[in-house]
Amino acid sequence: MTDKKPLSDWLIVSDIDGTLNNKLRQLPERNRLAIERFVAEGGHFTLASGRNPQSMERHFRSLPIAGTPAVVINGAGIYDFSKNEMVFFSPMSDEGMRLAVEAAKKFPLVDVIVVAKDTIYITGTGWFGKLFVSADHLDHSHIRNIDDVPKKDWGKVIFSGLPTDIKRVEKYFCSLTDPDITMMSSSIASFEILARNTHKGTAVLKLAELLGIDKSHTGAIGDYFNDYDMLKSVGVPACCGQAPKEMKKIAQFVACHCNKGAVADFIEYIEKTAGHRD
Repeated sequence: MTDKKPLSDWLIVSDIDGTLNNKLRQLPERNRLAIERFVAEGGHFTLASGRNPQSMERHFRSLPIAGTPAVVINGAGIYDFSKNEMVFFSPMSDEGMRLAVEAAKKFPLVDVIVVAKDTIYITGTGWFGKLFVSADHLDHSHIRNIDDVPKKDWGKVIFSGLPTDIKRVEKYFCSLTDPDITMMSSSIASFEILARNTHKGTAVLKLAELLGIDKSHTGAIGDYFNDYDMLKSVGVPACCGQAPKEMKKIAQFVACHCNKGAVADFIEYIEKTAGHRD
């Protein structure tokens, strides 16, 4: 019988850009060393992002965390990179997909990006959509008419366009009465919808359940409002030093700026909380 490692009952989840990585999208060495130490002591560390598995893979495999699945598509999925399979998926309902289609037709100047379980569909002109997939050279199909997109396993739908148009899209969805979706403002130029009660936080708790980890031993760190639900859901919420004040209000721990190694700060805090460091 092997001895239990001191941090084996802890799960830490981190956002990527502006949290794990610095503002230049590079991994601070201090973060890498802290993650290695945490995992060596049995801790479970992983990433949570709006990215799909293909987009996240490079970031995930650069870290020594292969044994812990990642939260992808803003919580619509949990992906196990060691098995190359989605171990949990929360698809949008028929009503959610219908609402997305109706909005796409109502706002024709906005590109609609459907991030499905296994692929990405770009609809509309494709101009904004192709910016979305170009950075990571993501596999995708451009189907101009959203009616022609297969209505199966939609993880999230992104409305992408000029900020003034996206504001109109957001206002439209917020005017609906109890829609069967989760709404998320991801940037001034994009607005997302997912299945009801689906976000990074629900996925982190599902992952903890799969790993047999109590909620009180779940920690998460992020830097912006798209991490808000995740921080509200976990046992130990944390944010980066540059996070908005609304994020700091709900954080149990405020780390340094992401450029200085915020994740390392948080890991050290968890180690002290667990009584593993002085």
